[in-house]
Amino acid sequence: MLRTAVAALAVTAVTVPLGTPVAAAKNGDTHITSVGLTQTVDCNDATLFVNGADNIITAVGNCWAVTIQGSGNTVVADNVINDITVYGFNQTALYKNGEPVVVDRGRELGMTNVINRIPA
Repeated sequence: MLRTAVAALAVTAVTVPLGTPVAAAKNGDTHITSVGLTQTVDCNDATLFVNGADNIITAVGNCWAVTIQGSGNTVVADNVINDITVYGFNQTALYKNGEPVVVDRGRELGMTNVINRIPA
């Protein structure tokens, strides 16, 4: 009897309606891995990854997300759609537009980072 009940549960299918996702990242993410670089990049609706130390990055256009790792990096973004995630210490993430979720992993470990909206 138990075997029959388990078999009946195993073949029960659930139909989940599929549709277009509400939002999605785009291929063509920008990865910057450097030390002491000053650069302007077009986010092109994708994610900007900055890894290293003492980089100053200006991101124009729409960024799906911004992720910063390392120390002493500064990113100034025109618009961030989904999230800003910061690892490490002494990082600065500034954004002019958008309502991104802010995740400061460094602060969770007692490190100091700055993540703020600035005037456009």
